[in-house]
Amino acid sequence: MYKTFPFLMLLVCACAQTINVDEIARIFGFPFTSKPQSNATELSCSLDAGQTGECVLHYQCNKITNTIINDGTDIIDIRTYGPCPTIFEICCALPDKRPEVTPKPELKRQGCGWRNPEGVVVRTTGDTDGETKFGEFPWMVAILKLEPLHDPNGLQLEVYVGGGSLIHPSVVLTTAHYVASRLQLRARAGEWDTQHTKEPYPHQDRDVSRIVVHKDFNKGNLFYDVALLFLNSPMDLAPNVGLACLPKARERATAGTRCFASGWGKDKFGKDGRYQVILKKIEVPVVDRNTCRNQLRKTRLGRYFELHSSFMCAGGEPGRDTCKGDGGSPLVCPSEYEKDRYVQNGIVAWGIGCGEDGTPGVYVDVANVREWIDGILLGVNYDVSVYEL
Repeated sequence: MYKTFPFLMLLVCACAQTINVDEIARIFGFPFTSKPQSNATELSCSLDAGQTGECVLHYQCNKITNTIINDGTDIIDIRTYGPCPTIFEICCALPDKRPEVTPKPELKRQGCGWRNPEGVVVRTTGDTDGETKFGEFPWMVAILKLEPLHDPNGLQLEVYVGGGSLIHPSVVLTTAHYVASRLQLRARAGEWDTQHTKEPYPHQDRDVSRIVVHKDFNKGNLFYDVALLFLNSPMDLAPNVGLACLPKARERATAGTRCFASGWGKDKFGKDGRYQVILKKIEVPVVDRNTCRNQLRKTRLGRYFELHSSFMCAGGEPGRDTCKGDGGSPLVCPSEYEKDRYVQNGIVAWGIGCGEDGTPGVYVDVANVREWIDGILLGVNYDVSVYEL
């Protein structure tokens, strides 16, 4: 992320990119299949007093008495690694071995769009650079493409493509330019720390069985840059996996509304930028169309540039923007009716750089394409009320 977090580079970023295996290993795990989901661990460790302990999930150890507990209460610092391999584990004395426990599911709020500003199960500190809490944006999806390898066992490389949002248990909303030419895609919901599998609740992977691109999508200028990914089986809704709400047709966020974008994209523009390990967020204001158009005309787009009706803008604050790798990720704005509930007004589409000079970022205007989304889902008898606020 850019001191905040990343965004799609320029219009030219819509093109295919060379696979960088080192970069893949750094973010979504190296490289072949989904990360194992087992919470089991038998790693021994040393306590400060010199005794031998065992690495257990942090909520299984009472840090006051240093014995196993099961109430799921704790605070972890996402920047501090102790003698155990992940931030979710702690070195715990084991006076008597107890069975592994998992946190109790929290009471689920009904409907879509519920953000968890304090996270799910765990509370974290040290998130000073735009890191999200675990499960903060449960509709966030990572889109991966599957690249075949010359391997007798048929192993495949999972390459991070971009972001998306879960709007129905079986449907992901994203940008067309990231997926229009892809053959094999996979959607991952509930992800947070891409390097480890010790989160309180696991991520979920589903293969994409069908891609529907907007009929008016133009890959040259990215008009109507929106697509729907139909999954081969529905995601299971969980504390860290939920649905995004969508705005009603032509019901747009007011200029100045401060909204959140999220993603694992690069922290700055160009070759020196790095993809993120922990899901990042950035808060940006909605920018009215005329102001955005005038700002974009000051760039290399030129003084005759016109902002197409399928776009909206947000940002314009120096050093605060989305960046390469964030394409397809949601921009969510707060509901005026309920605290901690959000509506997805935008999809990260394109921009000029990554917040270097305060030029707003450009997003797909979800309110503009809401009727198209409804039509596609209703055409296969899917319930569209699931993303109604």
